[in-house]
Amino acid sequence: MQRIFRLVSKVARTDSTVLLIGESGTGKELVARSIHLQSRRSQGPFVPVNVGALPESLIESELFGSVRGAFTGASGDRAGLVEEADGGTLFLDEIGDMPIQTQVKLLRTLENNEVRRLGDNATRVVDVRVVAATHRDLQREVAAGRFREDLYYRLNVVQIDLPPLRERREDIGLLASFFLDRASKQAERDGLEFSPEAAALLERYDYPGNVRELENAIEHAVAVAEGPKILAIDLPAVFRAPRLLPKEFGARDTEDLSPAVSLPAPAAAPTASPASDPRATWSLAEVEREHIQRVLALHRGNATTAARQLGISRTTLWRKLREYGLKRSGE
Repeated sequence: MQRIFRLVSKVARTDSTVLLIGESGTGKELVARSIHLQSRRSQGPFVPVNVGALPESLIESELFGSVRGAFTGASGDRAGLVEEADGGTLFLDEIGDMPIQTQVKLLRTLENNEVRRLGDNATRVVDVRVVAATHRDLQREVAAGRFREDLYYRLNVVQIDLPPLRERREDIGLLASFFLDRASKQAERDGLEFSPEAAALLERYDYPGNVRELENAIEHAVAVAEGPKILAIDLPAVFRAPRLLPKEFGARDTEDLSPAVSLPAPAAAPTASPASDPRATWSLAEVEREHIQRVLALHRGNATTAARQLGISRTTLWRKLREYGLKRSGE
């Protein structure tokens, strides 16, 4: 993310068109706003448009405007969103959902800095910087004939790929603290903090909804929390699946923790007495400690490859090494 922030700062100083690629909820609009605020256009308008939310029959008039009589119900001249962004930044979210015919008009606007309202013969000059975003693979859309190749290359002057939250777990704690601080102030409950169990659940969750899902989870927890700490029970049910809970959770944290959907019962494991297998009495932490030690030995102390096999970030691995008092091979 630091690399992305540096790239955003460099790109913001130019007027280049930017294409943001990333899953839903990764913060594409926040990056687009950051580009606008750091640009020479920061005093101009920032106009966000969710292309996927516009009806196909109205998208051209919404973007490019219309004149009186252009279609049924057009009782007067009206500027479109492109004109509203004149002197500023137009953010086209979900650009991959734009109809082919509208793509033709957008390309003309990008190439000539002109816009023609629906039903009008005259063109108007506009000074607009376009930032587009999508969760789709636009190269695949081009190959399938659903997206114009010339528009793709016109938009893709600078491409910024936003990684999903599950691939940058070291950010989860910082983001969670930021959202907790903001949500607790809005709820007039300053001083709320996470219990260790709640923090552990937040860090190990995969976040299919990315940053947006994390933010919503914190707002949910603040709304239902009863004491000065956010407990595991205060998080949404999907975070509290029993298979994710460590043994050390207290009674308040473990009450009513049934998952949102019923899970099949695990197959019965062969029984083994503590005498025949000493690990049968180990805690979860002891099992994790030995497993990390084995994986590190397998990779000869290489933290990067060990973290990749363990499915955690290098930052998380270093934290666990300190927690368990482990050293890499050769140290």
